[in-house]
Amino acid sequence: MIALLIPAYNAADTLPELLRRTAGFVRPQDVIVVDDGSLDETRALAGTFGVKVLWHGKNLGKGAALRTGFEYITSSTRYEAVITMDADLQHRPEELPAFLNARAHRGSSMVVGYRSRIGTGMPLHRILSNTITSALVTVRTGVAIKDSQSGFRLIGREVLDVITLESDGYEAETELLIKCALKGFTIEFIPVATVYDGEPSHMTHWDTTRKFLKVLLKDY
Repeated sequence: MIALLIPAYNAADTLPELLRRTAGFVRPQDVIVVDDGSLDETRALAGTFGVKVLWHGKNLGKGAALRTGFEYITSSTRYEAVITMDADLQHRPEELPAFLNARAHRGSSMVVGYRSRIGTGMPLHRILSNTITSALVTVRTGVAIKDSQSGFRLIGREVLDVITLESDGYEAETELLIKCALKGFTIEFIPVATVYDGEPSHMTHWDTTRKFLKVLLKDY
């Protein structure tokens, strides 16, 4: 059985549509929304959809939200994998079956949705950032990494049982990739849509870059 994990921060404008669309692919009782200290109605709105809602009393960061969700999932014996996706509609629920098929047919421990960069709506600074960070993680791990920043991923239970995230921010997704690769788990990349509609980002570029470098250079 597959769980769906959605970290959410001030996502009241987009989360209801996302949950309506995911309902066609994942049962509401298998969806976990982690409200990371939102100041809007994110938590209340999520609760109306019959999903499991976990809550941080203050904003702790995406990595902390993922860690809370992973701990909840591993406390249950019924889930053999989890798919993570963002709450801002940059990930299309209609692409969820592709992750399930990759897991079912090839047994990959991690399946990452990679986005085309050139000729899409991806902002230039994101193109440069993703290209550079993906290349650096490739060198660090010896595994070809097509998209180090994508939060649209399937992660097998075998990974969650042996890897613990230490990072609290966006760099946690890089940490997870590095640890997964260094432990020899199979990482597969599948194409997903590149969706950018001018949504505000909660990332702070210099701080995120500093934390990324810290994760990249750490001796695991």
